[in-house]
Amino acid sequence: VGMIAGERRLLLNESEQHAIAAHIVDDMIGLGPLEPLLRDNSVSDIMINGPQKIYVERHGKLELTNLHFRNDAHVMHVAQRIASSVGRRVDESSPMLDARLVDGSRVNVIIPPLSLKGPCISIRKFSRSVMSFARFEELGTVSPELAKALDIAARCRLNVIISGGTGSGKTTLLNAMSSKIDRDERIVSIEDIAELQLQQPHVLQLETRPPNIEGNGEVTQRDLMRNALRMRPDRIILGEVRGPEAFDMMQAMNTGHNGSLSTIHSNSARDAISRIENMILMANVNLPIQAIRSQIASALDMIVHTERMRDGVRRVTELVEVAGMEEDIVSLGALFTYRYISERSDGSLRGTFERRGGHPRFMKRIEYYGLAAAFLDALGSRPEEAVH
Repeated sequence: VGMIAGERRLLLNESEQHAIAAHIVDDMIGLGPLEPLLRDNSVSDIMINGPQKIYVERHGKLELTNLHFRNDAHVMHVAQRIASSVGRRVDESSPMLDARLVDGSRVNVIIPPLSLKGPCISIRKFSRSVMSFARFEELGTVSPELAKALDIAARCRLNVIISGGTGSGKTTLLNAMSSKIDRDERIVSIEDIAELQLQQPHVLQLETRPPNIEGNGEVTQRDLMRNALRMRPDRIILGEVRGPEAFDMMQAMNTGHNGSLSTIHSNSARDAISRIENMILMANVNLPIQAIRSQIASALDMIVHTERMRDGVRRVTELVEVAGMEEDIVSLGALFTYRYISERSDGSLRGTFERRGGHPRFMKRIEYYGLAAAFLDALGSRPEEAVH
């Protein structure tokens, strides 16, 4: 760069020369304008809406960057580089792509004619560090009592579903809960694209495989779930339940694989139950709805619901126990509920994590692990509030 600048009599100082060189290298062997964002640890999501608009999410808020691609062809070049790195292709005959970058970040690509604004790329960056419950308390995601309850639930092998919307922190919370699993346990994880960061030494990570160009060779989460049951797991962790594998997951939870964890997209804890019902029906099982609900009530112990709120903070808004069946309805009992109070001058929300007390159905298992007193203390014998 310095030599060419000299030949063409361009006045470039050393920092400008380094910047141009980095830009060229990023474009030649990296992902072009995206490379600085991939290196920025404050960025959690990158969204390319055509060549001129690159958005990022920082601290729960979306913002438009001043970066851009040259044109649609430049975006397509980056998309095809991502596809070729995983042995796939993206073109008019195959206009959608799900892939994983070398660093573990999850990528989705959709191009014309399906996208009317040119090629679009969405990247969910892979976090290199596992968030601890102590950090969750600092951020206001949980209260100390709620953190203690989740910690004990993971240690005592409760079957837990973490529900919430896109970007609400489900996988981050799942990582935190999985870090409490005993190091002697054999864990099998199943994911569409591997995102979990399990800290234990005895972990087997399984990942689905899409069909090839001829439409053959697909391996689904349900296939992996069935195979996992033959691998003598102590725990099965399903990154996200989204289809007929829900039936096999409920079967596993009901046949001795306690401590199973998973996430699900839903609007509330109650909605998560309805979605699991629908997914089991997708498995074409010939069961009446009451039998399906009975199986869900028997399999699940707890549902944790998370939300990304308007101040950008992700909070656990509900912690409920699956209390059993009341006639033909799955009964839920609230253990913790987040209640909004007001908005502070800086735009952050002020609220309380209300403890509901009670004596959950799964207390015998917690007693077996010797943590009953600590768990009941976390729940509180009467509603108590701490402002966060």
